[in-house]
Amino acid sequence: MENLTFAELDTELVSLLPSKETLFFNHNWSNIWASNSSVALNAATVFSQANSAALQSISVTQG
Repeated sequence: MENLTFAELDTELVSLLPSKETLFFNHNWSNIWASNSSVALNAATVFSQANSAALQSISVTQG
């Protein structure tokens, strides 16, 4: 790891963040839609198994 010299440190720039009033009108929202569905049927049978695989989907819209 390199050490900074005072000359290198003096070349660094600083900028202020905008006030909270300015940031208040900067809206950031996300619309999230998620679905998880699965169906299994085991009717009128003896010693049988029913398997099901889940279908999953997630949609995210950010504006």
